[in-house]
Amino acid sequence: MQVSCAASFAAQVLFRMMLLLPLPLAAQDVTLISRDGKVEIAGTLLGFDGEFYRVDTAYGELTVDGSGVNCDGPGCPDLETYVAELRISGAAAAGEVLLPALIEGFALRSGFAVTREERPGQRVLYTLAAAESGRPAARVLIHSTNTDEGFADLLANEADIVMSLREIREAEAERAWEAGMGDMRAAGRVRVLALDALVPIVAPDNPVRAISVPDLAAVFSGEITSWSRLGGPDAPISVHLRDPVAGLAQAVEDRLLAPVGATLRADVVRHPSDRALTAAVIQDPFALALSTTSETGNAVPLGLSGACGFAIQATRRNAKTEDYPLTAPVFLYTPARRLPQIARAFLDYTRSDAAQLVIRRAGFIDQTPEEIPITDQGDRFANAIALAGTEVTISELRRMVAVLRPLRRLTLSFRFEPGSTELDAQSRSNIRRLAADLETGQFDGRRLVFIGFSDGKGRAESNARIARTRAEGVRRAVLSAAETMDETRVRLDVDAFGEAMPMACDDSTWGAKANRRVEVWVK
Repeated sequence: MQVSCAASFAAQVLFRMMLLLPLPLAAQDVTLISRDGKVEIAGTLLGFDGEFYRVDTAYGELTVDGSGVNCDGPGCPDLETYVAELRISGAAAAGEVLLPALIEGFALRSGFAVTREERPGQRVLYTLAAAESGRPAARVLIHSTNTDEGFADLLANEADIVMSLREIREAEAERAWEAGMGDMRAAGRVRVLALDALVPIVAPDNPVRAISVPDLAAVFSGEITSWSRLGGPDAPISVHLRDPVAGLAQAVEDRLLAPVGATLRADVVRHPSDRALTAAVIQDPFALALSTTSETGNAVPLGLSGACGFAIQATRRNAKTEDYPLTAPVFLYTPARRLPQIARAFLDYTRSDAAQLVIRRAGFIDQTPEEIPITDQGDRFANAIALAGTEVTISELRRMVAVLRPLRRLTLSFRFEPGSTELDAQSRSNIRRLAADLETGQFDGRRLVFIGFSDGKGRAESNARIARTRAEGVRRAVLSAAETMDETRVRLDVDAFGEAMPMACDDSTWGAKANRRVEVWVK
């Protein structure tokens, strides 16, 4: 599977490069000459952001400050009429609704007039112009296809930003590195734009309303084929999924099947769009599909249940806290190259409070931290009491309640990659978000407590120590990221309760990950 995916990806990149061959490349030739005339850099102009030239030269790709050179040649831009260009490509789930909404919100907030123009090939061009003069300031081209196409566009120099519903593949990251785009997995290269969640959906007349994650994996791998195994009728399960190149389908294989070493069943019914997927499920009472919260339509989402935890729905809060085990971040990947100033301003805007409201209105889950009072978490505490083993004493449960009762839980949790001490992608994004809030004084005068929890494998004393170590590690990471924070204005403490509050069974990869977490509580 990995070989065929890599070959397919390489073929897409080669195809795009072949498409570029007929273009008059000579028209892009430039020579950058230093002000004193002593240094010349000749090559093909790859881009100009209004300040810096990006040129493909005999020495590789170079970025040159325009203030120190004169440009000569047919490819030189007109500095008087310069318009910033930004090309975004990738997952249609983000490109059709979310990105357009954010661009329009950014334009409104920045005082630009914005026009939209449909282009062939699932492309939309937005032009941002000065409201008074009408002079264009930026053009943003959105290419809404799928995640594979987005990364192929990036490597073919046809995109500046990739929209993705999954993390970058190893082969994609290696090719980007070889192309001089930097480490695409580094903090500055990837950001979580918004949140979504993978949701099992059924037709309204299907009697099943909940399914465990292991059973869901067994259905999609072909181990379970009848609804009777799930408490439904004695009928075959018809499994539906997006087409193989869609980020949603790839996320299903990455998040659901790969952790248990399973592969997708051969008879899965594929669909070219999220809407087609949902429509097919609604019409078939024996269908089961995995969609996202933003695309469930009139289908019925199933809760995720388990013997060691309560059934949990894919709500906004549960996705933010990652208590829901199949969260699906929407990623933006940017290479190590300088973007135009207006593009950088747009990326900054996507993290603002105003943008979070736009994200929610677009049907996705925002990342604005919320505070959850302890009175809204009765199921979690009831589950903790019901599943307390012999090693979790009543005195420890009482201590946990006493510590947490005066606090409120933030919807910022930190979870770890399977078999690793490394934080997962959403948690790494949460580090930067919490650090930014601390730097801007959002929590001045307050107390934050990083509280570690563990799975139930091993002795309770060891688990409590491990949980505390993780909590201390997250606290250090936040402090390291919050470089300008005034530490005298906020108190950051650490505590841990080990295996005292399980969210799921430890006998599955997902359950153990759900239980190994660091929560943030605030007073």
